[in-house]
Amino acid sequence: MSTEYKTRTQIVVEAIREKILTGEIKAGEPLRQSALADALNVSRIPVREALLQLEAEGLVEFEAHKGATATKLSTEQMNELFQLRALLETELLRLAIPNLTTADIENSQALLEKMAEAYDKEETKSSWSDLNTEFHLSLYGAANRPLTLDVVQNLYLKSDRYIRMHLALAGGVNKADGTHSLILEQCKKGEIDKACELLREHIISSSTDVIALLTESSAKNVKK
Repeated sequence: MSTEYKTRTQIVVEAIREKILTGEIKAGEPLRQSALADALNVSRIPVREALLQLEAEGLVEFEAHKGATATKLSTEQMNELFQLRALLETELLRLAIPNLTTADIENSQALLEKMAEAYDKEETKSSWSDLNTEFHLSLYGAANRPLTLDVVQNLYLKSDRYIRMHLALAGGVNKADGTHSLILEQCKKGEIDKACELLREHIISSSTDVIALLTESSAKNVKK
């Protein structure tokens, strides 16, 4: 059995990304390279390289005289990300459905089952977001649009914090679980327009839910 080789920088990237996405590192919180290096038992070089990669993913920003900080949650950014996702993903799905094979459908179905199993266990709940992304992308490969797919994958990286917020705080798991099954069912039937409309509504409604959460959180902070 082969083991995927990961560089020290990749390991640090994954560790810091997970801290940001789970909220252990708060939005706007400074990211001190020396403290992170000590916590992760590495030198500052892979930490610096990791922060630059996370900046490209939209999770970290560098400010003059302040250094690196975890990017603040923004309704404007999130709305743009999800609008782009809706536009590109529905187009990919439209192109993919005529080319989907039985194996493709079975793979997507298996991912749905893994998602259901993962959320039933406390220790695997954190994998739900990754499986959610994997499920969506599993439907688009047959579109044969690798450049567009690369753009969509990057959008998922940039919107992962918002997706996790939706899943954890806005009842997104229950909503997504049922909608995913409906989308896959329409894909099986070759119902392109219905599948694409379900997908668009799914993405936009997730955005609406998270905007409501962010607005509520902002209002609470103002009252404090």
